[in-house]
Amino acid sequence: MLRLPKSLRREFKEPFGPVYTDADDLLAEVDGPLVAVGDVVTAHLLRAGKTPDVAVVDGRTKRESVSAETAAALDELPSGTDVENPAGELSESILRALTEAIDAPGPQVLDVDGEEDLVTLPAVVAAPDGASVVYGQPDVGMVRIHVTPESRETMRALLRRFDGDADAALAMLDGAGDGDA
Repeated sequence: MLRLPKSLRREFKEPFGPVYTDADDLLAEVDGPLVAVGDVVTAHLLRAGKTPDVAVVDGRTKRESVSAETAAALDELPSGTDVENPAGELSESILRALTEAIDAPGPQVLDVDGEEDLVTLPAVVAAPDGASVVYGQPDVGMVRIHVTPESRETMRALLRRFDGDADAALAMLDGAGDGDA
C-alpha cells in the first residue's frame, strides 16, 4: 500500500521524541495506552513489568534474529496475530491489523512476517490522544512519542510523502483509537 522512498529515509535518522535508556524512566511518563514497536523495546517494557496494550514484533533487531534473552522476555506476550509486511513498506494488512489491535480490549500482539520498523508512523496516527508509541532507536535507546494532534499530523505528513496510496492508507487509520486524525 505504501513504500518508503529512498529520498525520505534521512527523515528517520533523528528520533521523533525523547530518548530513554531506562524502561522505568520511560514508563513514568506514560499515562495512557502504550503501543510498542519492536522486539527489544517490547522486551525492555516487559522486564520492567509493563505489557504494552499493542506490541508489534518481528523476531528481529538490526536485521538479525533477536537474542535468546529478548526472545525469552517476549515469551511473556499473549499469542498474537500473524501479519505480513515487507521491509520498507506498510502493507494494507499491517494497517488493518494495527487499527483492529488498537481498538481491541486487552493486550494485543502483531507478529510481523517481514519488517515492523515503519509501523511507528501509522501507530501514532491511529492511537488515541494521550497514548504513547515507543520504538527503538538502534544503539541509542527507546523513543517515546506522546500522541497529540500535532504528533499525529507530523506522522500523517510523512506518510503522505510515501510512494503509494497515502489517502487510502490514512482513511484506514482514521477513527481508530477514537483519535481525531
